[in-house]
Amino acid sequence: MSTVDSTLTGMMSDVFEHHREKTGALCDDTLWGQLGELGLTRLTGAEDRGGSGASWLEAAELLRAAAYHGVRAPLAEHDLLACWLLDAAGLETGDARRTVCVLENGTATEVPWASWAERVVVVWAENGTWRIADTDNVTITPGTGIAGEPRDIVSATGLPGTEIPETLVRHLFRRGALARGLQVCAALDRILELSVTHASERTQFGRPLAKLQAVQHLVADIAAEAALARAATEAALREAVNNGWGALSLDYRIAVARSCAGHAAATVVRNAHQVHGAIGTTREHRLHEFTTAALAWRSEFGSVQHWDSLLTDLATAAGRDHLWQLVSTGRASA
Repeated sequence: MSTVDSTLTGMMSDVFEHHREKTGALCDDTLWGQLGELGLTRLTGAEDRGGSGASWLEAAELLRAAAYHGVRAPLAEHDLLACWLLDAAGLETGDARRTVCVLENGTATEVPWASWAERVVVVWAENGTWRIADTDNVTITPGTGIAGEPRDIVSATGLPGTEIPETLVRHLFRRGALARGLQVCAALDRILELSVTHASERTQFGRPLAKLQAVQHLVADIAAEAALARAATEAALREAVNNGWGALSLDYRIAVARSCAGHAAATVVRNAHQVHGAIGTTREHRLHEFTTAALAWRSEFGSVQHWDSLLTDLATAAGRDHLWQLVSTGRASA
């Protein structure tokens, strides 16, 4: 699998670092406009539809850069989910900011960025078929998640909709799940960096914390868990890029990635706050920006329990005779 040009990743990092230092964590109109001018808000859109024609490899780096610098922006929601779905359905996108949600009985909860979006791509089941509508005719009850991002309630009824195949809805969930996995991993990497820096610079009992064996063990566990989550998520990303969102093995790969990232987040967050002590719980220290994000994102597009249960079901179905085939190929049968 090809790599992303270092100039592009450096530019992404610089944009988010500058915004975080000058403005704060949340995306605003200025940042969104700058990202649009750089071709990053529709990074993976086809060039003939106003996009930049990039792949999920570049999109993954964009998500990582924002998460690593603690900037909250609807990059996945707008480009990878809402606009992708409109493109797949043959509908126009235009320049409006978007998010996406799936309605159940006319309502969706914990919808990311709905109160900041200009339009919402609404998905719902009706008479045995799936339909979507790109609309601003919804009722939004604003809310905020534990990571400080908009997480809103969206209600809508009587919308005219375009019929879409069920496969697009499955792919929507897979794409959202992988995007959140990438964001969690970036947050874990930043937590590791903060923990190493704090342990190296902070002294206790006349020597750096990093010299204390108990602290060394805590940081080592953070590094190991973050690396495991990153490796599993990279494997899922490679599967999606190389074989497409309909690949038979993708459910397994994403389930492994999200399970590893979810469990890693619990260990990393706990250990990092132990390493930092009281200062890590303050608003002034940046640790909370990444620990709350990791815990919030790991529960979206499937909870840890959801992904653990899916892995259990896949392993049980594979049975003793085909378990290794499932682990090595992502499929229990050809």
